[in-house]
Amino acid sequence: MKIFVVDSSVAVKWYFPEIHEDAAERLLNPAYHLHVPHLFLLEFINVVCKKQRRGDINAEESDFIINEIQQVPLKWHDDRLVLTKAYEIANETQRSLYDCLYLSIAISLDSEMVTADLKFYEALKTGNYANRLCWVEDIP
Repeated sequence: MKIFVVDSSVAVKWYFPEIHEDAAERLLNPAYHLHVPHLFLLEFINVVCKKQRRGDINAEESDFIINEIQQVPLKWHDDRLVLTKAYEIANETQRSLYDCLYLSIAISLDSEMVTADLKFYEALKTGNYANRLCWVEDIP
């Protein structure tokens, strides 16, 4: 069993045709246990809303996707329990608190955060948190 913290940039690829979608789908293997902060759902649904507003999907499709993401076996974490560490990481790395929340959970679980956010990954891949980051294409 391998534990990963999955950010919303990866999860949207489970439902929308995007670059790296095949790699992201490998995470749905039952051998992986996926963890997320409660913020994850808000970020994910925000992407769905944007896609609906742009006309990429209709309301029925949006409702279906929002329901489906909540059926994925994810382990949800209370954001408040890792917020202090996330805040420290955000200040240290000059990255968003939102992204650092996922990283903070990965640290607390002694695991890795999987991301498809290239800007975030590139900024941290050689720093103090490199061993806690996993680029989506590097999923076995």
